[in-house]
Amino acid sequence: MIEFRPIGVEQYVERHSKPMSLFHDKLWLETYRKTGNPTSMIGPLAAQFLKMLVLMTGARRILEIGMFTGYSTLAFAEALPKDGRVVTCEINPETTEIARQCLSASPHGRKIEIRLGPALNSLKVIPGPFDLCFIDADKDRYGDYYDACMNLVRPKGVIVLDNMLRSGKVLNPSDPGSQVIDTLNKRIRNDARVENVLLPVRDGLMLVVKL
Repeated sequence: MIEFRPIGVEQYVERHSKPMSLFHDKLWLETYRKTGNPTSMIGPLAAQFLKMLVLMTGARRILEIGMFTGYSTLAFAEALPKDGRVVTCEINPETTEIARQCLSASPHGRKIEIRLGPALNSLKVIPGPFDLCFIDADKDRYGDYYDACMNLVRPKGVIVLDNMLRSGKVLNPSDPGSQVIDTLNKRIRNDARVENVLLPVRDGLMLVVKL
């Protein structure tokens, strides 16, 4: 097999993509300064890809499961029209407070509604439909989140799932987290209700369109 991604390609791709906003730069620094696991934050390339999805689909209502400190949340909000809305679910009060402080400084922060608490509880009372759903939370519940999003996303709406390659561990899934993701990858591939493509962007982005 030909190797299409030699060392340096990802950095080249980032340099030739539109940069994220200054508010993202501040949020990035705050995340590294105040959290013990800043790598849980989505990268700039994936965030720019999410912005592009919003712009291409004309999405107006977005559901996010797993906000962390709000890097992807802000990317969605910046791409939405003035009356657009991001409803985001997060269980960690410490990272949520970092997100609130940074997002409130952005002129797009008013488009964001934060639901603090277990996502599966929030999803029972959040009304749909949504144009786009993004899943980036605890991996052992990804299957449940996918099922919830299938109920909440509109026909022809998009579901995006992050970390679907698990740093390559899905090739030989031996740990529980990778086994869950591998099983879900197979389930989505065989789901007659959707079209899907798994992209090797960062740690793997699964794109799903509900038919």
